[in-house]
Amino acid sequence: MSFVDTINRQKSAVLFEEAKKYFPGGVNSPVRAFKSVSGPPLFIKKGDKCKIVDEDNNEYIDFCCSWGPLILGHNNEKVRDFVIETIGKGTSFGTPNLLGNELGKIMIEHNRFIEKIRFVSSGTEAVMSAIRLARGYTGKDKVIKFEGCYHGHVDSLLVKAGSGLATFGVSTSAGIPASFAKETIVLPLNDLNILEDTLKQYHNELACVIIEPIPANNGLLLQDREYLVQMSALCTKYDVLLIFDEVISGFRVGFEGAAGYYDIKPDLVTYGKIIGGGMPVGAYGGRADIMGHIAPDGAVYQAGTLSANPVAMAAGLATLKQLLEPRFYTEMSSKTKVFTSTIETYCREKGYTLHIPTVGSIFWLAFTQKKIQSADEIDASSMEYFKILHHELLQRGIYLGPSGYEVGFVSAAHTSKDLEVASNIIKECLDLVFD
Repeated sequence: MSFVDTINRQKSAVLFEEAKKYFPGGVNSPVRAFKSVSGPPLFIKKGDKCKIVDEDNNEYIDFCCSWGPLILGHNNEKVRDFVIETIGKGTSFGTPNLLGNELGKIMIEHNRFIEKIRFVSSGTEAVMSAIRLARGYTGKDKVIKFEGCYHGHVDSLLVKAGSGLATFGVSTSAGIPASFAKETIVLPLNDLNILEDTLKQYHNELACVIIEPIPANNGLLLQDREYLVQMSALCTKYDVLLIFDEVISGFRVGFEGAAGYYDIKPDLVTYGKIIGGGMPVGAYGGRADIMGHIAPDGAVYQAGTLSANPVAMAAGLATLKQLLEPRFYTEMSSKTKVFTSTIETYCREKGYTLHIPTVGSIFWLAFTQKKIQSADEIDASSMEYFKILHHELLQRGIYLGPSGYEVGFVSAAHTSKDLEVASNIIKECLDLVFD
C-alpha cells in the first residue's frame, strides 16, 4: 500500500536527513526511526497537556507520552516550576542532596514492597544493577527471563529463546559475547510447569528470576494473578530471588505498581520512567538485607556520577506528590476504560478484528479477538493493519508510538473531551483499515 500525506511533514523530513549525518539511522533510539510505520519520524518541538506539536506545526493528541513517563501529561505546571526553581540553584553536585532524600522517602513510605532503594539514571541501569546485586547476594550466576519481556539493553538479558521450551539464551544483538547469553535461561510466559522444572534443575546455579509482572514492551501480555503468585512461591521454595521489572508498570497502574496491583512481594523491584517526571531517572529497591550488599555497605559495586542529581529528583518529587492525590489512579483507570471500551464496542458492531487489552492507564491495540498472553501468539502479519492505522491517525492529529508492538498511555492531562475526539478519529481510521 502506498501512503499519501495530507499533512505537511517537510521540516521533519529535512531534519531527519540532516540527523542521519550525525546519528546512526538518524536517531538516538531505534524505534524512533519510524521503520515500522510510514514516512519520516516527526521532530517534536513542544508539548503541553495531552498534545504535542511538530516542527511543521502539526498538532497531535499524544498517546505515547514519551513512552510512558509523562503520566501527568506534557509541561505539567508543578513539575516545570519546581524543575526551574531547582535549576536556579545548580544542576548537579555529585553529592547527596535533600531532594534525593525526599523522593526516596515518599517512594518507600507509600510502598509496602520496598525497604531501601538506590537511584540510577535509567531503567536499563536499574535492571543491570539489580541483576548484579542478585548475583552478588546469592553467589550464583544464572538468570531466568521470559520470552516477550524486555528489560532494557542489558547484555545478559538482550536474548531470546533458542530451540526447545527451556533454553539458554541466544543473543538478539551483535556485540554480546555468547558466554554472557549462556548465563540466561529463557522460558515461555504463562507456563508454570516449565518454570518449576527449570528451577528444580538449576536452582543451585540461579541467582534470580526476572519478569515484567505486566509485560508491556512486546504488546500488553497480561498474566493471570495466580501465575505470578505461584511464580513467587516457586522462587521461595527453590531459594531464587524474584525481580519485578516495573520500569513501565511502576507508579503507572498504582503507586505501588504491579506489586501492589497483584499484592505480591518480590525480592527486588526496578523502576524508571514515571519516577523521573520527564527527566532521566531509574531506581532499584527491595528488601533491606539484600540492598545492604550494595557498596559502600557491601561488596556489590555500583555508582553513577549523575545518580540522584537534584534536577531529576525535583521532577520526580513534583510528579509523585500529584500521584498521591485522592482518587488519582481510580480516575485514570476509569477514563482509560471508557476510552478503550468505546472503540471496542464499535469494532464489535462492525465485525472488526480488534481487541484492546487495558490495565490502569495502559492500553494496546491488538488486531485479534483472542486473549494474548505470550509473544508467540502475536500474529506478525497483523502489524500491517497497525501501519495503515498509524498513518491515517497522523493525518488526523493522533500520535501513537511508531510500532504495533508498543503500548499506548493515557495521561492525567487527557480530558474526557480529548478522549472522545480521539476515539471518534480512531473509529474513522479503523473503517479505512478494514475497508
